[in-house]
Amino acid sequence: MTWQINYALENIHTPGSKLTAEHLHDETVKICAPDQPDVISVISAAETIDRNVASQYHKKEPDMDFLCGYRVSCIWHGDAITYLRDHGIGWGSFGTLTAAATEGNANSASHKTFAFSDRLLWQYGLVTGIEREFDRVYRLELKDGRSIRLGMVADYEPTADVVRSFWDMFGPVDVIWNINPNGNPPQAALDAGRELGCEVMKWEGLKTYIKGG
Repeated sequence: MTWQINYALENIHTPGSKLTAEHLHDETVKICAPDQPDVISVISAAETIDRNVASQYHKKEPDMDFLCGYRVSCIWHGDAITYLRDHGIGWGSFGTLTAAATEGNANSASHKTFAFSDRLLWQYGLVTGIEREFDRVYRLELKDGRSIRLGMVADYEPTADVVRSFWDMFGPVDVIWNINPNGNPPQAALDAGRELGCEVMKWEGLKTYIKGG
């Protein structure tokens, strides 16, 4: 049994939990919640999940309801997200998996770190198209004809190092959106973004930016 399966089972079988789980084989578990469908999930230890990785897991486990990237640092490619969505398979973190199993929506669930931000982008009718390059990087087509590359960081107060590391890992962006509803980017992070050529902002600032303000 792999390390991530051991940890996943331990974290599901906690006192007071309504969930139960059993290891089926390899990296696959079955999770049961009261009055909800059973969930077949692959628990992956991959650092990066692209379309090829996602499709290989699906071939090995055709009945998969959810693909879980167990590592907090796991990066999801946009083509993997599209593949999973097109095949009725949920995706995201371990926390996303347990919440989805409890709520009965594992097949349509998406990474809870980014799910609320996804909805906000469509909410005001200013975005005409979205291409998801990574779980945290979008290419947005705006109503006024502009195209922008948008990155998302979920840190409470992203530091200058967080901004620079994001740029180094994912390449140039026009905006880094601090999607954590609490806290604010410190001045050092704002300065680091401007040195690189991008703006670091919260939702209200991004909404104004999208509107062309």
